Amino acid sequence: MAANTSWSALGKASDLRKRILFTLGLLIVYRLGTYIPVPGIDGAALREFMQGAQASIGGMLSMFTGGALGRMGIFALGIMPYISASIIVQLLTAMVPQLEQLKKEGEQGRKKINQYTRYGTVGLATLQSYGLAVSLQSGDMVTNPGGFFIVSCMITLIGGTMFLMWLGEQITARGIGNGISLIIFVGIIAEVPAALAQFFSQGRSGAISPAVIIGVMLMVVVVIGFVVFMERSLRKIHIQYPRRQVGMKVYDGGSSHLPIKVNPAGVIPAIFASSLLLLPATITTFSGTQTSPVMSTIMAYFGPGQPLYLLFFTLMIVFFTYFYTFNVSFKTDDVADNLKNQNGFVPGIRPGKKTAEYLDYVVNRVLVLGSGYLVAVMLLPEVLRSQFAIPFYFGGTSVLIVVSVTMDTIQQVQSHLLAHQYEGLIEKSQLSGKGKKRSRRKGASRR
Repeated sequence: MAANTSWSALGKASDLRKRILFTLGLLIVYRLGTYIPVPGIDGAALREFMQGAQASIGGMLSMFTGGALGRMGIFALGIMPYISASIIVQLLTAMVPQLEQLKKEGEQGRKKINQYTRYGTVGLATLQSYGLAVSLQSGDMVTNPGGFFIVSCMITLIGGTMFLMWLGEQITARGIGNGISLIIFVGIIAEVPAALAQFFSQGRSGAISPAVIIGVMLMVVVVIGFVVFMERSLRKIHIQYPRRQVGMKVYDGGSSHLPIKVNPAGVIPAIFASSLLLLPATITTFSGTQTSPVMSTIMAYFGPGQPLYLLFFTLMIVFFTYFYTFNVSFKTDDVADNLKNQNGFVPGIRPGKKTAEYLDYVVNRVLVLGSGYLVAVMLLPEVLRSQFAIPFYFGGTSVLIVVSVTMDTIQQVQSHLLAHQYEGLIEKSQLSGKGKKRSRRKGASRR
């Protein structure tokens, strides 16, 4: 597609230009909202607390919220409650027959599922905002503690999350790209300059050697290239369609390919595994000095960078990759049934159950490579961060999200440009056709 797309046509594509400007405007609104603080927060105490929490949940949530959590802005919860609710609803849709039937009802069923997702977002945002408000109050980071602060903080944070959800839906409908993904993307990118400045300042002070700085920069470039290559990698299965007769006409059989991505689950396994493994560090961080001996023992063995932490991180990524792929993103039984209904078949494989078994075999083999790729991308930053004491949160999840969203947005821009070029060609052909008709009429009248 990129070879057939002329980027010089971007200035002529007025509709695409309006969509891009609309998207940029809403993303600017989001960035401004991250600097509006929640009422009643002690800024100095909050900054001191977040500096000590950068290695655990503070760094990860600051990454996903674009720094709003560190400033305790109105968007401090970010869009994560909506993402968590979406993932939960998707998993329930795959496991609950009533929701699965609702998904098959078309547009009306999709609207109903989206409504359930919004309800789940409100519920998760309520729980998270209450926990955050109580933690802030118990950590002496509030100027006027009490019930009024907790209620006002919850209302502000829930309203910020719902506004971000609406903002993302507006970008998806009237802008360019996926709105929710772009909000996370902008939040991650916005924190990069400050993180780089802190990283280079550590190098100037001698805390980090120049060799480590150069090695980390090269590693980031190599990882980005590797992620781009793997995200575009496919395993194509040949599909054959037999001859068919419609009335008196006989249509020749055709062939196509069924693409299977090396990583069908996307960033979902990484987000799930990171969230669960950061739970002990989160509890320890917000409990302050009141850490039980059991929690201290768990942190000693399962803290970030520890061998058991890396081992369980690997196992959970592999588990969630297989679980999410076979239950949500690529259900082999449904794919086999769709092929059978369309009279398509894999050469040498019987339609129906045998096709599903063959797809299970192929997907299992592909996911060995896909899960290994995710493990490598996720563990390499963890090892570097623990071994070289990188002073900011640097995770494979952020790299995966940035690369995936960038590729998806560029592909949508190219699709709009290609459609604009086709419209221009159709208009030119229609105008030339009208001109030929007029010249023929004039020639006939002269005769």
